[in-house]
Amino acid sequence: MPVCNSSLVHLDLYKKPEKKTRGWYLSLMAPNEKGPTYAWLDPSRLYCHQEALQDCIEDLLQPFKNDQIDLVAGIDAMGFILGAAIASHLGKGFLAIRKAGHLCVKTYSQSYVDYSAKEKNMEIRTDAIKSGMRILLVDQWIETGGTMRAAIKLVEDQGGVVAGIATICIEDSEGGKWVRESYKCSDCVPDDLRNQFNGHFLESFHAFHAENNN
Repeated sequence: MPVCNSSLVHLDLYKKPEKKTRGWYLSLMAPNEKGPTYAWLDPSRLYCHQEALQDCIEDLLQPFKNDQIDLVAGIDAMGFILGAAIASHLGKGFLAIRKAGHLCVKTYSQSYVDYSAKEKNMEIRTDAIKSGMRILLVDQWIETGGTMRAAIKLVEDQGGVVAGIATICIEDSEGGKWVRESYKCSDCVPDDLRNQFNGHFLESFHAFHAENNN
């Protein structure tokens, strides 16, 4: 069974990989240690590794290398990290799509149901999106697709064009499939690892569990 590469890296946040294959940095992601009220893994661990973060960004941007992108928008909260990093890499501006109640200016808002089945609202400032502006939407993960779908509606309702969607993983849920079928998308997951991500357990987690049992 294929595993998240490489077994020499995932427990050491700062060691350089001996070999890089597509998505090698995914093995840096840590499994949930706190129970069912938390997400099933912590993708943000890979951001600590300089080469991992850079390779992740470059992989995500590969499908859009010849596309016009006017603005990058990241979704609150973890999408801010990848989104801002991608905006800096491209030399573009960054728009924060916030959870409702945090912006002290006039906003447009959109309701949605997130991956935990909670009803929420997101909002953007009213002066950021001009008609026809091509926007790359970024989030850390797409599980059910509800959050991304709301972000898409916010952008399109203001006359923006969704140039693409970039995220570490788009799961094969109904909502995830809708996003893939409806928009140009990019994620970091190689095809031979897709089933592990959809099953919410990576083979690389075994090394974390072994370390915790020592």
